[in-house]
Amino acid sequence: MNWSTVTARAPGKVTTPAPAPAVTPVNARLRTVGLGVAGVLGTTAVLELAVRGGLLPAAWFPPPSEILPAFAALVTTGELFAPVGQTLQGWVLGILAATVVAVPLGVLIGSADLAHRMSRFLLEFLRPIPPVALIPAAVLIFGSNLDMKVFLIAFGTFWPVLLQTVYGVHDVDPTARDTARSYGLGRRAVLWRITLPSALPYLATGLRIASAIGLILAVTSEIVVGVPGIGVGITDAQSAGGAEARMYAWILAAGLLGWALNGVLQTVERRTLHWHTSFREVAR
Repeated sequence: MNWSTVTARAPGKVTTPAPAPAVTPVNARLRTVGLGVAGVLGTTAVLELAVRGGLLPAAWFPPPSEILPAFAALVTTGELFAPVGQTLQGWVLGILAATVVAVPLGVLIGSADLAHRMSRFLLEFLRPIPPVALIPAAVLIFGSNLDMKVFLIAFGTFWPVLLQTVYGVHDVDPTARDTARSYGLGRRAVLWRITLPSALPYLATGLRIASAIGLILAVTSEIVVGVPGIGVGITDAQSAGGAEARMYAWILAAGLLGWALNGVLQTVERRTLHWHTSFREVAR
């Protein structure tokens, strides 16, 4: 027996360990934010040391101490905002066009087994086509303008929204659907009260996936074709001699925009789907 672990106890008394302090949602969120900030600062310090120590070529990858001032200059001079708005405009229009088409089609395919079987081959054939491969055809059809960028984004974001809608409709509890019909609810009422609410979490996931894909396609079309936006800022800085820090500042702007869009979608998802089981468990 390890006598160092023995503690004196009064006769007839049983000691119980003190309850662990409850972790409130605010404390958990602050801890998450603190860990994220620590990760960013640590990564920045490692990159700075890697460049200063010669592990990364400074001619092609300037240290963060040069990139951050270049980004701050884009913000303070106001040069950043117009390209960000142009990129965001194409992103919004492309995802909106994809959602308007994909959601009704996904509900139809997911609800009718015959439609699902008839469309399976066509979907599996079209889905793997890289949207970037359509850039030459899109330029010929639409020209080098906003319409081309919107088409490219809509094509690329159409598939995650469509497939997640189909999966969500397929995953509806048949018992809930049959119960609603037994109470006399028609097809339209079952669709609005049972099917669509059950499929909303899947649709939210599809939109978050589409958000990242849409931003990638927006910047790619701007770099390849020269449609106004963040991509043009990247290519202009890359072609100018000695502007590597400015180029990475534009890349940093694209990353921050993607992070902000994902945060907005997550916030909307939490507030819209607060009734869902997964969000109730997180709230506890």
